[in-house]
Amino acid sequence: MKLTEEGIQNSEQWLAKGYSIPQYDREILRNATKKAPFWIHFGAGNIFRAFQARVVEELLEQGVLDRGLIVVEGYDYEIIDQIYRPHDDLSIAVTLKADGSMEKKVVGSVVESLCLDCDRTEEFNRLKEIMANPSLSMVSFTITEKGYSYKNAQGEILPRIANDMKQGPKHPESYMGKVAALLYERFVKGAAPIAMVSMDNCSHNGDKLKEVIVAFAKAWQDNGFVKGDFLGYVTSKDKVSYPWTMIDKITPRPDKKVEEMILTDQVEDVAPIITTKNTYIAPFVNAEECEYLVIEDDFPNKREALEKGGFIFTDRETVEKVERMKVCTCLNPLHTALAVFGCLLGYDLIANEMKDEDLVSLVNEIGYVEGLPVVVDPHIISPQKFIDEVVTKRIPNPFLPDTPQRIATDTSQKLAIRYGETIKAYAASKDKEVINLTKIPLVFAGWLRYLMGVDDMGKQFALSSDPMLEELTAIMRPIQLGSMEHVENISKILSNKTIFGVDLYEVGLGKLVEEYFREMNVGVGAVRKTLKAKLK
Repeated sequence: MKLTEEGIQNSEQWLAKGYSIPQYDREILRNATKKAPFWIHFGAGNIFRAFQARVVEELLEQGVLDRGLIVVEGYDYEIIDQIYRPHDDLSIAVTLKADGSMEKKVVGSVVESLCLDCDRTEEFNRLKEIMANPSLSMVSFTITEKGYSYKNAQGEILPRIANDMKQGPKHPESYMGKVAALLYERFVKGAAPIAMVSMDNCSHNGDKLKEVIVAFAKAWQDNGFVKGDFLGYVTSKDKVSYPWTMIDKITPRPDKKVEEMILTDQVEDVAPIITTKNTYIAPFVNAEECEYLVIEDDFPNKREALEKGGFIFTDRETVEKVERMKVCTCLNPLHTALAVFGCLLGYDLIANEMKDEDLVSLVNEIGYVEGLPVVVDPHIISPQKFIDEVVTKRIPNPFLPDTPQRIATDTSQKLAIRYGETIKAYAASKDKEVINLTKIPLVFAGWLRYLMGVDDMGKQFALSSDPMLEELTAIMRPIQLGSMEHVENISKILSNKTIFGVDLYEVGLGKLVEEYFREMNVGVGAVRKTLKAKLK
């Protein structure tokens, strides 16, 4: 069995192995899409194939859609050259369910794959043609938050971006420079309206995309590179919109067990590759069953009925409420707690931590008892239902090989949002007291203990990367396991409003964190002992 256009013609073989395969004519679909494209997506990685492309596949099967997707890769061209094209743009989406079952689907909704490379003249001209087509209603992105960056920490425009701004739209080199040049092509060829939709996992993602597009338009207009009021086009809400979105779906790297399962099914040539840019990708993608994509319903050129595939369209305010529900209460704080204590207690899989009674009790207390009472209900998704899924299905899913070490990355940048907002909500409440928060301070103490780089068995371990790691470890280094000398150093961290969103001493939690940390630092086994004592 081959994952190719010709290979899936032998439908009986695929169906016998439990795969669903496209039941529509892909050639007709391809021609219809090329004639009147409606959606082009930038970012050909795993999340796109497991989520957006799979949803479109299901809508094609239901007859809701009659056109497919065009995908563009602008960072790692090997994804297109080595994965998409050898398999005729087909992929296998494997949904890994918490009950141990799998759903296997051949996805054929992608009918054209292209590289965002000005030196591939034919492909770039094809992109111009697609972008200029008035039928196109959405341009979407999953390129990570870094993809929209155009300034450094000092606020200076990055050299590659600055060069594109000076050279104009004819042959840009930066990712966003190329996107802006394609948008300029749409402007020149009739200025049809379009929705530019970031689907990346970052707050106010639409604003990040808009900021860099507007910066290019202004620079090119100021430097005389563009005709007409291109800046007015990209800033007119009736012409170009930048909706906010919230996306949530765990899509790990290609899993060895999934690969073995597919090989057992006698599907050929599905081995994962690691590209020269260190992308882990395969002809298959494995992902959890739970998924959310909430989109601000701001589409100046109309849109297809994608809500029939489960996407949720709403207003901007509701998108932000859903984002805050997820990041500040119902998912991310629980992940961070498990990351910190998972490293200290010797775990290498998040899922396995959910077999630990103490850690299950901790995330339940943080989520249900301390966080949920102050979360703002977005109404379109129930916070209670969301957190129930997280605790009972998502985090314990044995098929998702996520590690505490990965999630512990950049923790200093996450605490202010993941916990600081809850603390602020308690401080602003008329009927709640900050001092009643006891499990969030336990996580803070655990993180300080983690920063010592010594686990609860007394063994050293490697700390995950963090932009503040050097500064934080310098503060913690004089503190030794089993000694109370220099423990007062931690006050330098606990008073840092940038890290926690508040000065923990000013809100009345600093001393409690100090107390918890001292208990966790008594000696070997003290972290576990402290958890048991505080989680009775």
